[in-house]
Amino acid sequence: MSEGEVKTESVGTVVVAGVANLAIAVAKLVAGVVSGSAAMLSEAAHSLADTTTEVLLYLALRRGARPADVRHPFGYGKESYVWAFLAALFTFVAGAGFAITHGVTTILVHEHSGDYLISYVVLAVSFVIESVSLTRAVRQVRSESRRWRTTPRRFLRLTADTTVKAVFLEDSAALVGLLIAGVGVGLSEWTGDELWDGLASILIGLLLLVVATVLARSNLSLLVGRAVPERLHREIERELAGLPTVDRIDTLLTMQLGPADILVAAKVDFRDDATGGDIEADADEAERRLTARYPEIGYVFLDPTRSLPGVAGRRARRTQDEQGPVTDARVTRGGPDPATDAPGRPDRPA
Repeated sequence: MSEGEVKTESVGTVVVAGVANLAIAVAKLVAGVVSGSAAMLSEAAHSLADTTTEVLLYLALRRGARPADVRHPFGYGKESYVWAFLAALFTFVAGAGFAITHGVTTILVHEHSGDYLISYVVLAVSFVIESVSLTRAVRQVRSESRRWRTTPRRFLRLTADTTVKAVFLEDSAALVGLLIAGVGVGLSEWTGDELWDGLASILIGLLLLVVATVLARSNLSLLVGRAVPERLHREIERELAGLPTVDRIDTLLTMQLGPADILVAAKVDFRDDATGGDIEADADEAERRLTARYPEIGYVFLDPTRSLPGVAGRRARRTQDEQGPVTDARVTRGGPDPATDAPGRPDRPA
């Protein structure tokens, strides 16, 4: 996928979130300095970290969309996960670190020195702006989940498009953080004790730690080379096993090469009476079927393998089942296996 083919909706979601976070960060910083609120300053750091994150996510979309070349024959899709991983680390170190440290300092030594009113005004305005940004992210998540015929929650858990996942989680955390900051500032004003303001700052930092950890783990898994979800894996098996000359799918491997790029590799036992021309025709048909049904599949490699004694009726070797350990089964023509086709398994994400 070339740079010009980057998902417009994802880019738009990241840009909207970035602009919103930058405006909010400036407002929160002014309010924090004027009011002396630790929670407001922590929220300013939160929004600044989110703004930097959006910049890194924008780079992830652009850099990861570069076309394949001689030195990178599978393209640059995995580079998007590098930038997204760095974005998660920045949130972890800068946002969470500042919020927790400043909260502890406030509890120990800080005294409130300004007006509370400006904090309330900025928190209210920020909540409205963050809600607009989150609404766009939610709309994209719902649209993508419908396209993949799954639930929004399952889409967010399994999607390889970590930019959308990051924006959704960060905007959600931002709204929760604003509520925490509002409660902390309100309790401090009501009781005259800065303990509540400091505790709110620490809670905001812990919230950022959770979001950063979730995003870092997701991107690290994709960098290592994550397989497609199990349900999509089984659907690819069926497509291959349904070819006329295919007797058995011996091994099927898949990997996410990028947010919208999947590699499929399989060892296939073709029928003994199939000619070389028949095998070539079915190999082309397999690629046509898979790419037509799943545009994200960019590469299909089929390796003819010799029939082995004693394997008739056994299912394909599943080396990447998310639900359990490696098994030694094989998939033959004649229909799905109820043991691996139980309802309620994860659907396929983008």
